[in-house]
Amino acid sequence: MKELYGVGILFFYFLKWPIFLGYIYLRINGFKENYILDALWLYCFFLILKDFYTFYKRYKKPS
Repeated sequence: MKELYGVGILFFYFLKWPIFLGYIYLRINGFKENYILDALWLYCFFLILKDFYTFYKRYKKPS
């Protein structure tokens, strides 16, 4: 189970941006609706939002 968890972390760490941008490109060029890829795209979108939030929170200037 630990190996599967580690593979999932590495997979989404390196492939969240290509999946996010590539799926947008495919949809613009006529790719039909696919619920599994839609869910994968949403998951990558939320991971990207989480990365931006943690980056903002870490480097926010103290008041």
